[in-house]
Amino acid sequence: MSDAAIPNAKATIREVLDRVKADKRSSLTAPEGKVVCDAYGIPVPKEGLAKSAAEAAKLAGDMGFPVVMKIVSPDILHKTEAGGVIVGVKTADDAKAAYETILANAKKYKADAKIEGIQVQQMLTGGTEVIVGSITDGSFGKLVAFGLGGVLVEVLKDVTFRLAPATKDDALSMLDGIQAHEMLKGVRGGDAVSREALSDVIVKVSQLVSDFPEIVELDLNPVFATKNGAIAADVRIVVDFDYKPRPAPRSNEEIVTAMKRIMMPKAIAVIGASAEDGKIGNSVMKNLINGGYKGEIYPIHPKASEILGYKAYKSVKDVAGVIDTAVFAIPAKFVAGALIECGEKQIPGAVLIPSGFAEANEPELQAEIVEIGKKYNVRLMGPNIYGFYYTPANLCATFCTAYDVKGHAALSSQSGGIGMAIIGFSRSAKMGVSAIVGLGNKSDIDEDDLLAFFEQDPNTNLIAQHCEDLKDGRAFAEAAKRVSKKKPVIVLKAGRTSAGAKAASSHTGALAGNDKIYEDVLKQSGVIRARSLRQLLEFARGVPVLPTPKGENVLIITGAGGSGVLLSDAVVDNDLSLMAMPADLDAAFRKFIPPFGAAGNPVDITGGEPPITYVNTVKLGLSDDRIHALILGYWHTIVTPPMVFARNMVEVKKEMEAKGFVKPIVASLAGDVEVEEAAEYLYQNGIPAYAYSTELPVEVLGAKYKWARGAGLL
Repeated sequence: MSDAAIPNAKATIREVLDRVKADKRSSLTAPEGKVVCDAYGIPVPKEGLAKSAAEAAKLAGDMGFPVVMKIVSPDILHKTEAGGVIVGVKTADDAKAAYETILANAKKYKADAKIEGIQVQQMLTGGTEVIVGSITDGSFGKLVAFGLGGVLVEVLKDVTFRLAPATKDDALSMLDGIQAHEMLKGVRGGDAVSREALSDVIVKVSQLVSDFPEIVELDLNPVFATKNGAIAADVRIVVDFDYKPRPAPRSNEEIVTAMKRIMMPKAIAVIGASAEDGKIGNSVMKNLINGGYKGEIYPIHPKASEILGYKAYKSVKDVAGVIDTAVFAIPAKFVAGALIECGEKQIPGAVLIPSGFAEANEPELQAEIVEIGKKYNVRLMGPNIYGFYYTPANLCATFCTAYDVKGHAALSSQSGGIGMAIIGFSRSAKMGVSAIVGLGNKSDIDEDDLLAFFEQDPNTNLIAQHCEDLKDGRAFAEAAKRVSKKKPVIVLKAGRTSAGAKAASSHTGALAGNDKIYEDVLKQSGVIRARSLRQLLEFARGVPVLPTPKGENVLIITGAGGSGVLLSDAVVDNDLSLMAMPADLDAAFRKFIPPFGAAGNPVDITGGEPPITYVNTVKLGLSDDRIHALILGYWHTIVTPPMVFARNMVEVKKEMEAKGFVKPIVASLAGDVEVEEAAEYLYQNGIPAYAYSTELPVEVLGAKYKWARGAGLL
C-alpha cells in the first residue's frame, strides 16, 4: 500500500469503527470487515449485500457462480451454528431458495436478531487453508498469528505468534515456524503457496491492529493460499473501545542513570540496621562490611547511636551526605513512611527486602509504595526479595551470605528460593558472577531495567533471568532484541497459564496458550530459552566459556559407540548440524583409528585406544577449517584414565589455539567417579565437560549456537 493511500484508508476505517461504537457493538459485520480489509489491501473475495431473494440471485449472477451465502447480523457471531451459511450455490434459483432458508434459520436461532441482509460472496476453491489473525495480550500487547486454517485449526493448535507490527522477515519466519510448514511447499505434486502473498497479508494485518488499538481480535479464517495469491474467505473483527495500550516505558538513558546509582552506589543506607544477631538488618550490615564494600554505610535506627562500629541515624534525612541506595530491613507496614523520607532525601533507589505486600494479599500496601516511588522518582527493587550482589563493587546488599567468586555472568530471579539456588550453584561450580539480583514482586524494577543496565556494564558478558511473568512483555522483548545482539540473554520462564478468558472468543485467541506466545516472542527477540533451572545455570556457566563458532559443522569424536549415538540424538534435539564427512577427511581420520573403529561422523575411535588416539583425532578436528565445533565422548578405560584424557585435551586445545585454531569444544565423560575430577579440570580450562551426561554438553553448545545465530555472527 502506498504512503499516499494510507491516510484515506485510515479515514475509511475510522468511519466504520465510529459507526460500530455509536451502535455500542463489540464486533464488525462481515461487510464492514470487507471495507476494513479493502482499505488496507488485504485480499478478500468479491461480495455484496442482498436485501431480497431477487437481489441475491442478481448479485450471484454478476460475480459468477458458485457463491457462498451468509447471514449478516450483529446479533449472530457464529453464523454456521445458526444455520446461517450455505456454500456451493450454483444457480439463480438456488440463490433465491438459499436466501429464504438462511432467513428462516436465523429467525429460529434468535427470534429478535437484527438482520441486515444476506451476504453473497464469490466462492473460493483449491489452495491450502491457513489462518492469519491477531490478539491483544495483557503483557505483550498486539500480536499477529499464523497457522493452518479451516476446521483443524483448534484441534491441531499449530500456530505461531510475533509482536505486531511484524516485518517482512518476521512474516516469512512465521511461514517456517509452524510444524506443518512442509504443507506450504506443496505435497504430493501439489503447488507450493505464494510466500510473498501470504507474508504480505501477515504484515498488513499486523499493521492494521497496530494502527487501530481498539481492534483487539482479528481472524482471517480460512485464508485460501495458492501459488498465485492468498485470499481471506472470512473476516471476524472484535473491538474494545476501552482498550488502552501500555504507556511507553522510560527511556533507556533514564533507566541506566538510575540503575548505575543503585547497582554501583557510593553510599548506602540500611533502614532497620540492627546490632542484634539473627535480624535481617544485622545480616545486611555484616554482609556490606564483610563483603568488602568500600563506599559509605549509614545505619538507620530510631534509637541506636551506633551499629557495628558505624554511626547510626534516626532517619535518612539526618545524614549530611548523598545516599544512592537505601536497603530496607523493616516490617512492611513501616515501609511507606520511610520511603517518603528517601524521596525527600532524593535517594534514587530503594531495595525492599520486606515481604507482606501483594504476595501476602496486601495489594493496597504495594500500590501505596508504588505511588510514593512515582511521586519522588525513587526506583523500587522488590518488595519481597533477598536483595542483590554486584561483585565488581564488592557489594552484598542482601541478607544471604557474602559472595566472592567474581566473574561476568549477571543472574536474576523473581523467587527467593530460586535466588538461593543460583547463589549455591555459582559458589559450588566456582562460576564467577558480576551480579545476582532478586526482583520479587516487581513493583517497579523488572527484567528490562536489568537488561538496560547490564547491556552497558563492562563487567557483564551474559545475562540469565528467571521469571514467572513479564510485567511488560513488549518492553522486555524490545530490550532483549537489542541486548542479545551484543550479549547472550537466557530466560527461564516459569508457569504456563492461559492468555486470559478475553481472547478466547476468536480462533486465534483460543489457540493462544500463553506459553506459546512466550516461546515465539522470546525467540523473535534473540533470547535463549532455558527449559529448567539446571539448564539456566549450566547455560550461564558454559555459554561464556565457549568461543563463538564460525560455522554450522559439528563433529563428534567418541571412545564409546553408545555415547556416539546419544550425542548424535542430542545434536538433532538442539538444532545443531552433524557435519557430512568429506571423503578426504574421512580417510585422514581412518589413519588414526583401528580398522574396526567407525569413521564418518561420529568418529568412533573405540575404547581400547591409547591417549595418543584422542590427541591425534582431536588435533585433526581442530585444524580442519571445515569443522566448526567438536563434541568429545570419553569412555573411562585403563589405557586412557580420566585425568590423562583431561590433561591431554587441555594441552591440545592450548597448542592449537596458539596456532590460531579456536573452536568450541564440549565433552561428555562416561566412567567411574574419577571422571568427576576430570570434568571439573576440563571445565576450568575452557572445555565445558559433564560426567554422566550426554545431553548437557550438547545443550550448552546448542545455546551458544542459538545466540550466535540470533546475533548474526554465523
